[in-house]
Amino acid sequence: MKLEGKVAVVTGGAKGIGAEIAKAFALEGAKVIAADMGTPAYEQENVFPYTLNVTDTVGCKAFYDEIIEKFGHIDILVNNAGITKDSMTRKMTDDQWDAVLNVNLKGLFNLVRYVGPQMEEIGGGSIINISSVVGLFGNIGQANYAASKAGVIGLTMTWAKEFARKGVPVRVNAIAPGYVMTDILKTVPQELLDQFAQMTMLKRLGCPIEIAKAAVFLASSDSSYITGHTLNVTGGMRL
Repeated sequence: MKLEGKVAVVTGGAKGIGAEIAKAFALEGAKVIAADMGTPAYEQENVFPYTLNVTDTVGCKAFYDEIIEKFGHIDILVNNAGITKDSMTRKMTDDQWDAVLNVNLKGLFNLVRYVGPQMEEIGGGSIINISSVVGLFGNIGQANYAASKAGVIGLTMTWAKEFARKGVPVRVNAIAPGYVMTDILKTVPQELLDQFAQMTMLKRLGCPIEIAKAAVFLASSDSSYITGHTLNVTGGMRL
C-alpha cells in the first residue's frame, strides 16, 4: 500500500493509460478521482469518476474546489488527458493546432495553477505529467502533438523549480511513453505496429500497466529524491 491515505486526481482516467493509472493507484491504497470527458468503462473500489473538460478554465476551478471540499486535499495529480489531430504541417488547420495545444498544454496549466500551490500549503505532493517519446524526438505528421508534449517537459522542469522554492517537497516529474497498446493504436494497421515494435530495443510495444507502474513509482515515497525528471518508458525506442 504505497499510496495509503493519499488523494489522487488522474485526468483522462476513463480509459487507456489513465484508467490503468487510476486502478493501480487505488490498489495501492489511494482514493482516486478519475476525471474525463467520457465515462469509465470499468469499476474499481476507491476510483471516483468525474466529468471534466480540462480546457474549461472555470470548470477546472469548480472541479478543484469540489475535490478539496469533499476530500480535503490533493496529494497526487496525474496530467494524462491528451488528444491527437495528426496532419502534415502544410495541411494542418488552425483548429487542429489549437485543439491539441489546448488539451495537451493548457489542460495541465488549468489544474496545476490550483493544485501546485495547494500542495505547497499541505507540505508536499507529487505532480506527474504524461509527455511522449514524440515530445523528445518529434514525429512526421505530428507537429502539434510533438510541440505540446515537448511543452509538457518544459512545464515539468519549471514547476519542479517553482513549487519547491520554499523548501516544500512538491515533486514534479514527467513520463514519456513510447507506443503503447491503447484504443488509439487499434486502428493502426498491423504492419505498422510491427514496424513500431522493431524500433524498440525490446522489440515489442508497451502495455498501459507498464506506464501505470512508472506512475506509482513517481507518486510514492520510492521516488522521494526525484524531481524535474522525465522518465522514458519506451522500450528503448528512437523515432
